[in-house]
Amino acid sequence: MDPTWPEIALAVAVAIVGAYLIADRAGRVLESTLRSLIPDEHEALLFDRSRRAIRVFLFLITGAALSLVALRVVGYRTARNPNLLAERVWESGLRIALIALAAYVVIRVGSAATKRLEKEMSTGSGLNVIERTKRAQTLGQLLHNALVVIVLAIAGLTILREVGVDTTAALTISSVFGVAIGFGAQTLVRDVISGFFLILEDQVRVGDIAVVNGQGGLVESVNLRTIVLRDDEGTVHVFPNGEVKTLANKSKDFAYYVVTVNVSYDEDPDRAIAAIKEAGDGLMSVPDLRVHILEPIEIYGVDAFEQQFMIIKARIKTVPMKQWIVGRELRKRIAHVLRDEGIQLAVPAAAPPVKK
Repeated sequence: MDPTWPEIALAVAVAIVGAYLIADRAGRVLESTLRSLIPDEHEALLFDRSRRAIRVFLFLITGAALSLVALRVVGYRTARNPNLLAERVWESGLRIALIALAAYVVIRVGSAATKRLEKEMSTGSGLNVIERTKRAQTLGQLLHNALVVIVLAIAGLTILREVGVDTTAALTISSVFGVAIGFGAQTLVRDVISGFFLILEDQVRVGDIAVVNGQGGLVESVNLRTIVLRDDEGTVHVFPNGEVKTLANKSKDFAYYVVTVNVSYDEDPDRAIAAIKEAGDGLMSVPDLRVHILEPIEIYGVDAFEQQFMIIKARIKTVPMKQWIVGRELRKRIAHVLRDEGIQLAVPAAAPPVKK
């Protein structure tokens, strides 16, 4: 005896309610799992979206499967073979849905993890917090894009196999194209990989004074492929990251300004050293300069003997990018103190003219 329409409606309603409860429970479980993995209150929107997406996926699949079972229980038969339809839903359809769901969850968890990484890398205070934030965003975007490409590629190939497509030929063709592209773009890949580690290790930042491959200048941009310098004359120099052989950062964390003073052998070196120290100590009393100085002047002493004079060397530690301002004022004060003390600076003798 065929079931009546009220019985059919009741069976479908029960199946839909059951599917809703299962989807809701699965969403809550996933939300708890995500919160335990990434305990960050700022990711609440991510959890809500993930739970809604999982509910929709599971509700559609579970609702269809439970509806078929409920219809069979009440004795309803369709013109098509319900066993075959149920088998396809439970096997291929369910597996495809689970693959898509797993890919979505992995991408969302990866996105949350990269955001957490960006937040941790950009925390703190100081003048370079903006640069740290930019560096964190660059790395986070790169990692997120790489994760999305890898996950979608794996999920796509797996789904193609589920629907009966032979992926062997596609993998072979993609491998051939990958090898060809790899040979053609190996320089680009090398630059990108070098740029990734350049940014990750925080070797140089925008605004630093650096010397790249012997060329000095102000760092205007640090990209995944290139690093851009502008020298004192305003000339822009672009270096591919893979071609950076030597990199000297002159403004990372702190800087030293080194000064050398040529003093005649007729002068007392102790008097000259005391005069240089007096000039350096005088900088500490200038408010505009004191904020740039990290440590008092350090006197090396007599550093070398030349043919006509001896060299006294000293240095002063400053915050990055301020060593030149402090150094110029230090040189000026040294000149004043030496003059007041009657200490003569030695001038190298001019080279004799070349006889023709």
